[in-house]
Amino acid sequence: MRTTWSMLALALALSGCTPAPTPPPADDPAARAAETARLTAYLDAEYEKELAMSPEDLTSQGRKEQYDRLDDRSPEGELRLLEWRRKSVADMKAQFVYDRLDDDGKTSYDVWTQELDRAEKRRQWRPHFYIFTRGGGHTGLPQFLISFHRVDTSSDLNAYVSRLSLLDTAMDQLLARAQTAAARGIRPPAFAFEQASSEVARLTTGAPFGRGADSPLFADVKAKAAGLVKQGAMTDADAKAAVDRAATVLKTEVKPAYDRIAAWLRDDGRNASAESQGVSALPEGGAFYNVALALQTTTAMTSEEIHALGLSEVARIRAEMEAVKTATGFAGTLPEFFAFMRKDRRFFFPNTDAGRAAYISLAEAYLGTMQKKLPEYFGILPKAGLVVKRVEPFREEPGGAQHYFGGTPDGSRPGTFYAHLSDMNAMPKFQLEDVAYHEGVPGHHLQISIAQERTGLPKFRTQYGYGAFAEGWGLYSEALSKEMGFFTDPYSDFGRLSGEMWRAIRLVVDTGLHAKGWTEQQAVEYFVANSPLAEGAIRSEVRRYLVTPGQATTYKLGMLTFQRLRDEARQALGPKFDYRAFHDVVLGGGSLPLPVVEARVRRWITAQAS
Repeated sequence: MRTTWSMLALALALSGCTPAPTPPPADDPAARAAETARLTAYLDAEYEKELAMSPEDLTSQGRKEQYDRLDDRSPEGELRLLEWRRKSVADMKAQFVYDRLDDDGKTSYDVWTQELDRAEKRRQWRPHFYIFTRGGGHTGLPQFLISFHRVDTSSDLNAYVSRLSLLDTAMDQLLARAQTAAARGIRPPAFAFEQASSEVARLTTGAPFGRGADSPLFADVKAKAAGLVKQGAMTDADAKAAVDRAATVLKTEVKPAYDRIAAWLRDDGRNASAESQGVSALPEGGAFYNVALALQTTTAMTSEEIHALGLSEVARIRAEMEAVKTATGFAGTLPEFFAFMRKDRRFFFPNTDAGRAAYISLAEAYLGTMQKKLPEYFGILPKAGLVVKRVEPFREEPGGAQHYFGGTPDGSRPGTFYAHLSDMNAMPKFQLEDVAYHEGVPGHHLQISIAQERTGLPKFRTQYGYGAFAEGWGLYSEALSKEMGFFTDPYSDFGRLSGEMWRAIRLVVDTGLHAKGWTEQQAVEYFVANSPLAEGAIRSEVRRYLVTPGQATTYKLGMLTFQRLRDEARQALGPKFDYRAFHDVVLGGGSLPLPVVEARVRRWITAQAS
């Protein structure tokens, strides 16, 4: 729903620093609810201020304010956002008494406060976050325009071209950040430079830069212009003029910016370590990794604790794998079974377009069957649609991890489960059922869509995301799907265990790489010894961990948190325990830091038991 600027101005005026009224009696539930409603109104107005500083977030939510602008990626822009957040938290603390809020109000208060602490840490360690790596802005912005900038009118197309003209500024801001970090001796491993160089080349090859097929952004502009012509919303002449403007911008502004990045990647890449070291090799890298773990997991667990937990979980899951292997009738050892699963052609689709289409069709079939079962385990169900698609060629990599992008809160854009299908030999069938449930339902699509569609919460809680919550929920969903009666095929069940093992290995490997000095090859060998995952996918995974320290640990830590809370609820409530009620409490509050989830669920358990 679009908010007019006059409405926004009124909301901001009403949320100013006016004196708080006399606090209501602490034992009055109605007064607590009223005070929480007042806090929600305040936070909604504050979140609108935050959105006003991010045209891209507005677009991602399906809104068209500032549709011709991009975010400010400069240090000054980041500081401006941080200073706003400091003031917002200070104003909240001045206007609201924590103990006068109800439980949900306290949750909102806690998260808003914690976000300031997280922002301060990100600011302090800004140079240590790599720029030109997997999912960096050099590919992320083109994907944003292609996937999220909807063109319904001629003005939308003009806004698209305007955004193209701002790509050079955004790329230069990213380049300046990378250069500043490099000057301090902070740069990713050499493979990241090579990968980014390849991605830049794919984005700037073809028309209008030269001969060949249209480049990704130019193809998108032409397709969106043609769509307007087909709808009768634009004349052929006006569409051609817009496409011509886009071609000029791409050649004279976008291409030179990417050329500057390519030149720097080529030159500075010579200084990068070819040994693919973790961040502990960087200046102050050990301290940074501790911060990265805290930001990613939202917990206070140390690298030693996480590493030990990973070793324990790997041992437990290996024992379960042995049992499933025996059930298949395989007579050899577990490592021999891994090799069999990696090589036997029955477990792979052909490396052809037909094979890729079959992979997507099977994913859709798994998801369709699961959709019918969801009402037995969830009271709140998403309204948003879900599609399965192949990753765009300019960011596709062999063996890359499948992933999910959320739709819009109003449902105008569905959620998308993306798969890397350039190498079908790295995409085994036996893992697809597990991946589909993780990325789709009851995993990311269900969790994120429910959050976006919630009413009665402060808007920011329907939009903020925490990796430990989201990825933990995705992995919890895999195990839940087994409890729901799925994975009846033993090979698919082995795929489920392989998925859980994959995430347990991540605890060991991520901490090994970044805290214990493991080499890339050492991490690959540990992975191969404990998983049937294809070696190409394993190498892609290990490199992902190297450039996003701490992120890989979120899956298992989040899953174990949800399972522990479910078991607590089941033990405390006995016959009163209901999966639907438990899941609605977990998902109904939006994505939250794990300690906040624990507090929320335990309050619910206490209320249900009374």
